[in-house]
Amino acid sequence: MNTTAIAILSIGTYLASTLLIIRHIDQSRMHRAALYLAWIAVCSHFLYTAIVFQRSNGFNFSFFSTGSLVAMIVALLLLIATINKPVEKLGIALFPIAAGMLGLELNFAHKTQLLSSYNWAMSTHILTSIIAFSLLNIAALQAILLAIQDQQLKSHPPKRIIQSLPPLQTMEALLFQMLTTGIVFLTISLISGFLFIEDLFAQHLVHKTVLSLLAWIIFTGLLIGRKRYGWRGQTAIRWTLIGFILLLLAYFGSKLVLELILHR
Repeated sequence: MNTTAIAILSIGTYLASTLLIIRHIDQSRMHRAALYLAWIAVCSHFLYTAIVFQRSNGFNFSFFSTGSLVAMIVALLLLIATINKPVEKLGIALFPIAAGMLGLELNFAHKTQLLSSYNWAMSTHILTSIIAFSLLNIAALQAILLAIQDQQLKSHPPKRIIQSLPPLQTMEALLFQMLTTGIVFLTISLISGFLFIEDLFAQHLVHKTVLSLLAWIIFTGLLIGRKRYGWRGQTAIRWTLIGFILLLLAYFGSKLVLELILHR
């Protein structure tokens, strides 16, 4: 099966879905065609990843391939969330990123590092890390949208996209639901990492562990602060974005330096 054609189909439908979302941005419920196209994009992205996995007998965890995998999972989680949550408009940011990362993976092949070469413990650590990052990625985008909505509601009148969003309280509740789920997977990832990674220094994982742990502390502290002290609004937005930036540096900082700058 032609993987290039599948990837192009996925990229095209990601972008077409984005354009439809923008076109119908002022509607209270997103145009169904946009979601259908997004499902086609994610399914073809998954098919491309599955074929590459089968041919290589494992996942490729190079910089661009990992980014593509994370983007696919983020897009899938977003589409699942749209079944009962009004988060469709996050696709404006997410779907072009997924298309871009798939395009980069297609054009910048790198030496494959196989998941099948790891034992079950390391496989658990890697997969829960990817899922945690994907969920917290959506939470970060939700926080950005929440910040824009909060700022726009103070102006008169707010812009069309803001008027089409759910109420501010609903948006905040969605943010904390995403954070809670993401922290569960991040906790599993950290515990499995501490238990099963033998030599953090030899594997260049010290900074990743420290940054991930700091992000976990920030996210957990934010949830505790909301429960005990009613933290919300700008406080929630600020600490969500700080935590996500730490995770972004932890997950992709080392890969960027080692693979694209030092060529290791």
